[in-house]
Amino acid sequence: MPQLAKTGNEAMAEAMRQINPDVVAAYPITPATEIVMIFSQFVADGLVNTEYVAVESEHSAMSACVGASAAGARVMTGTSSQGLQLMSEILPIAAALRLPIVLCDVNRALSGPINIHCDHSDTMAVRDFGWVQIFSENAQEAYDNVLQAMKIVEDERVRLPAMATTDGFIISHCMEKIDTLEDAVVKNYVGEHKVINSVLDVDKPITLGSIDLQDYYFEHRMAMADAMNHAKQVIVEVGQDFGRRFGRSYGMIETYQLDDAEVAIVALGSTCGTARAVVDELREKGIKAGLLKIRVFRPFPADEIIQALSKIKAAAIMDRSDTLSSQGGQVFTEVRSALYEQSNKPLLTNYIYGLGGREISLDDIRRIFVEQVEAAASGKVRGPVQHFGVRQ
Repeated sequence: MPQLAKTGNEAMAEAMRQINPDVVAAYPITPATEIVMIFSQFVADGLVNTEYVAVESEHSAMSACVGASAAGARVMTGTSSQGLQLMSEILPIAAALRLPIVLCDVNRALSGPINIHCDHSDTMAVRDFGWVQIFSENAQEAYDNVLQAMKIVEDERVRLPAMATTDGFIISHCMEKIDTLEDAVVKNYVGEHKVINSVLDVDKPITLGSIDLQDYYFEHRMAMADAMNHAKQVIVEVGQDFGRRFGRSYGMIETYQLDDAEVAIVALGSTCGTARAVVDELREKGIKAGLLKIRVFRPFPADEIIQALSKIKAAAIMDRSDTLSSQGGQVFTEVRSALYEQSNKPLLTNYIYGLGGREISLDDIRRIFVEQVEAAASGKVRGPVQHFGVRQ
């Protein structure tokens, strides 16, 4: 496998090049601009056979993606933050029409106030739109996740769109060494695009996007829910197959030093790398610390999380976004709901952190683990929801 120094944006663009989609429609936005900018150069250099559509907005980008996918094309795009929100009118339509589109999203704070740095509020704002959501810890996972996303969405048990995400600037613009695959290997892995239905097939005419009132709307929404449930098995199968082929296995979640842990951090994205370093440090001091990384947020891996946390005494649920309510962040409310009926469950504390790109340091993670140790010993938490790192 060739080893290359790539930023997260470059890694995603490279995966797109190797997939060689039929259509990419996109509009640039920081910090995701580079993904489609680099890919457009691949188009200009003749390295892909893609029809690149430069549009006037992200709303138009996703609309063009829907049209192209409905016509039978293999389709990809990329965006971030306000761009994802401008797409939000069309995102649930793509899911409802069961269109296997792959979107590379670079996680960035939502305005306002205006901010171009990392948090997860953009992705979390559209979490219930019927899209598979896969989070990346580093550039290697960004590359791998884009390749797997295409396999997942085109599986006939799924046929839903997916977004593979990276943390803005932290991953998107930071360079690291990654293992890439040969072009021919990726082509073989992804396989030929299979057209299920096409609005251009005059021999097999279909109705797509028609009005769907109280007579059948509910049933069609249930079909989407069933597909999302089926996606769990497909995601696991694709991740295991990726491991057998290329030596890097993936699942819905990933655990680190969790088998005998007493305290744990639950997180998504790049923060998991910081947490790993602290877990290793605390283990050397005799503290049984562990990490639960949620890789796939939609479909939500409730059963896997219940099992992983069943022996933990206290856990910090890390949210790089906020629901702006008193009930905690999106990850916290989901995890707490999953654990609600379990007799063996840890004490949970929600740490809303890092909004607008505020850094989370090794010292911060150490402090959070200390608070979990104190909670485990005392049997109570300082407060179920904390906005961590806010200046007083």
